[in-house]
Amino acid sequence: MTTTVAVILSGGVGQRMNLGYPKQFSKIAGKTALEHTVSVFQKHPEIDEIVIVSEENSIKRTEEIVAKAGFSKVNRIIFGGKERSDSTLSAITALQSYDDDSKVILHDAVRPLISLDIISACIAKLDEYQAVDVCIPAVDTIVKADPAIREIEEIPPRKFYWQGQTPQAFRLGTLKKAYEIYRNSDIQGTCDCSIVLKTLPNVKIGIVNGSAENIKLTVSTDLFIANKLLQSRSDFSLRNILSLDKLRNLSDKIFVVIGGTYGIGAEICRLAEKLGAKTHAFARSNGINVADIETVHAALKKVHDEAGRIDIVINTAGILRHKPLNLTTVAEISESIAVNFNGAVNVAVTAYPYLKEVAGCLINFTSSSYTRGRSNYSLYSSSKAAVANLTQALSEEWILDNIKVNCINPERTATPMRSNAFGIEPEETLLKAETVALATLAVLASSSTGNIVDVVKQDEKMIAPLLAEIKK
Repeated sequence: MTTTVAVILSGGVGQRMNLGYPKQFSKIAGKTALEHTVSVFQKHPEIDEIVIVSEENSIKRTEEIVAKAGFSKVNRIIFGGKERSDSTLSAITALQSYDDDSKVILHDAVRPLISLDIISACIAKLDEYQAVDVCIPAVDTIVKADPAIREIEEIPPRKFYWQGQTPQAFRLGTLKKAYEIYRNSDIQGTCDCSIVLKTLPNVKIGIVNGSAENIKLTVSTDLFIANKLLQSRSDFSLRNILSLDKLRNLSDKIFVVIGGTYGIGAEICRLAEKLGAKTHAFARSNGINVADIETVHAALKKVHDEAGRIDIVINTAGILRHKPLNLTTVAEISESIAVNFNGAVNVAVTAYPYLKEVAGCLINFTSSSYTRGRSNYSLYSSSKAAVANLTQALSEEWILDNIKVNCINPERTATPMRSNAFGIEPEETLLKAETVALATLAVLASSSTGNIVDVVKQDEKMIAPLLAEIKK
């Protein structure tokens, strides 16, 4: 029986991303890119085994991720090399005892949006070909130019050109033979298919259709794109985590909701109480100011002393001023930053020891303006962008403490803060605060961390039946 082995190439260090660590460990939609990638191959019914090729200094981190995720098909994690071809050669060496007819599917760890269908197509194509590449038709005009003089030499017909992706798939014997020749020659190859093409010119390489979503994480903007794509289709989408059974797991949890006496915070408390949780709501009206860390500390200590623990901390506090920066007073500037960003930091610092005790959850709130600064929102937009970044950073810092940190990003919502800034708006254009509240509770009942979770108007129809059930 032919064995089908997935080889995940995770040997890069990600210098172009400037993250300070290998990009396969970058967090996207609550998990590392490596986790997302391996999980697809883990789920595929035709993949028998998984081999991860790791950069030497990342072996321990990779082992920890595999163990925690329970990737049972990963039967070995091996050292990679300086070049991509060195990593493939390391995998070939590890598979030396396998039958030459074995199917080997090589995939970049930093292409986390690979689909089951593409993997299936590669495996099936190996029944016809000894080598298979995943490609998409080139969508832009291809220009041939001398890089030294930067002059166009040729513009070939686009219909003959494709963009290569991964996986690349091979019969193991073919890959072995190609690398035997490659190692003893001066042939240059940028990928495994190019090495087969140059070393074994008589071997035909089949093409499987790739996907525009199967992007490779190369620059920082790719992380944002991948995050949104994964959230929209992954198990973490609101559609997939909305469950009354999961929400009932919040019963008996101790909530602290800052900004909990009005708007979204008040709705969170109301719905959480309906589910059997115990909530403690704080705001300026009852003595807490997130800009003053001592008041935050006093409030959380009081709850902890009385209840014995704090399971969940939610910060909905914010100030929204809709005016140009040059018309904003120094006092208003200071207050906006102190509440909208410093407040989030104060809550996080104060909540940490309590959440560490119980492997609890922290929820922040951002705004749809966080992805792009908007005129008349400069302080609010930039502060909310900082909160989103803070969430992602804390989710990684606190992962060993098993504290989940997520951030809710609601569209325009009917709240007192919004009406104070904009007056009366058409009700049908705004999200209901209870919709955002239930989405927040669904995120809390999930197992993910590091997410920036979009809540949009169209979610209301999906959420409405569950709201009605909870209100009974």
